[in-house]
Amino acid sequence: MRSDALLGWYARVKRALPWRETRDPYALLVSEVMLQQTQAARVVPRYQAFLARFPTAAALAAAPLREVLEEWSGLGYNRRALALQAAARHVAAHGWPEDLEELPGVGPYTAAAVASFAWDAPRAAVDVNVARVLARWDGRALTSAAARARAAEELPAGRAADFNQAMMELGATVCTARVARCGSCPVARWCVSAGTPVPAPVRRGTRTRFEDTDRFARGRVLAALVAGNPLPRLAPERLERAIAGLAADGLVVRDAAGAPALP
Repeated sequence: MRSDALLGWYARVKRALPWRETRDPYALLVSEVMLQQTQAARVVPRYQAFLARFPTAAALAAAPLREVLEEWSGLGYNRRALALQAAARHVAAHGWPEDLEELPGVGPYTAAAVASFAWDAPRAAVDVNVARVLARWDGRALTSAAARARAAEELPAGRAADFNQAMMELGATVCTARVARCGSCPVARWCVSAGTPVPAPVRRGTRTRFEDTDRFARGRVLAALVAGNPLPRLAPERLERAIAGLAADGLVVRDAAGAPALP
């Protein structure tokens, strides 16, 4: 069976990642939020340092925002840190909800991942890697809802945690977006797309340098405030746009003179 072959492969080759060694839902939530749009290798040291500083949901809930952002600095997408702290405050005040999507910033994928990894809940966690694997297995495009339904069909009884991890591992290391290493795939015999070349990505327009984006400017401003340094030298309109965006997200406030500061 496909699931047996996949699980056997995963047991042999799985990467040693610290969040795979815990059943603590708080630690797992931290890892899942950090892993959003950030590679696992970069997350490992930040995850360990974050948990050393904020070992429980209660500790994170009570921490000043400046300290949270200091520990998050360098991971990017700082709104994730705000959402994570808001979720920790909910857990500290009310405990873990039965439906994890009640937590701020937690969507279907994160809810399924944490529930399966922490409590063996029979939930299929479908991120972009898993959705791609499923689409290649079936040889057709899948909507988000269809991908979740297909993953649920494949989910072996009592093995949700291992199955979800195995699917993510397959999509991250073998069945990648740029290359499908079908010769190394443990389930190629059950895949409609096995041996089919992966189309080259379509590039549309001129790619903007990251240093020229608003996200880069916002990161520079926030990093300066966290470190207590002067604001970065940016064009006035770009600096104002960055500050306004950070204020709209609740990451900074303005004093009477309109200067930004951490809340």
